[in-house]
Amino acid sequence: MFQNQYETVFILTPVLSEAQIKDAVDKFKSVLTDNGAEILNDEVWGLKKLAYPIQHKTTGYYQLFEFKAAPTLVATLETEYKRDERIMRFFTTKLDKHAAAYSARRRSGASKTKAPVTE
Repeated sequence: MFQNQYETVFILTPVLSEAQIKDAVDKFKSVLTDNGAEILNDEVWGLKKLAYPIQHKTTGYYQLFEFKAAPTLVATLETEYKRDERIMRFFTTKLDKHAAAYSARRRSGASKTKAPVTE
């Protein structure tokens, strides 16, 4: 089966407890894995200030998943996001070969080191 590489970020409402946040993250992780996705990266960005208020809230709990999956899985995942009242916003994007290469370097920590300057 043909698979693309995707990155999805979602924002959970900040009024949740740690256990509720973990439950929500596990739910979306299982939506991916149960539908045949391979999770490449799972980053917790934590509680961050929002650029503008959403649902009268100024902060949100950010989570990122990077995964390989069939194109049809994205619609399933986004439907689950829309059905869950804990999700304030979400964004899923398909990574092209350059973004996928950058993401792999970022995961390995190679993008944090500066390239030597040659004169």
